[in-house]
Amino acid sequence: MTQFGLFRIVVLAAGLMGAAGVILGAVAAHVTTGGTLVLSASSMLLFHAPAAILAVLLVDRQIILPRLGLVAAGGFVAGATLFSTDLTVLQFLKHRLFPMAAPSGGTLMILSWFLLALAAIWPRAASRS
Repeated sequence: MTQFGLFRIVVLAAGLMGAAGVILGAVAAHVTTGGTLVLSASSMLLFHAPAAILAVLLVDRQIILPRLGLVAAGGFVAGATLFSTDLTVLQFLKHRLFPMAAPSGGTLMILSWFLLALAAIWPRAASRS
């Protein structure tokens, strides 16, 4: 798959994350008891959707290393989706998606932020003309 194709997939996923984040935020506003899990899920989606798009833009502008930047973008998408899905399932179905799903998603998001920082400071190879 081309880099452009990966960009489009990340932007599509980020758009869906943003929409889901707004929906979950609205649901949290209308849940009568204990909607804090859904609110946290909404926040993680809404914080990490633009982060994924930003990582793709930084790769496109050649500001960060492409491979690390794209892995970070994918980590933002996967981590936030896993985290928020687990919290939403717990809120409404009273069980977990699978054991350690939310902590795994949270860890993936944290690692993705570190990876994005690393992609910014890692020296780039000299361009070949």
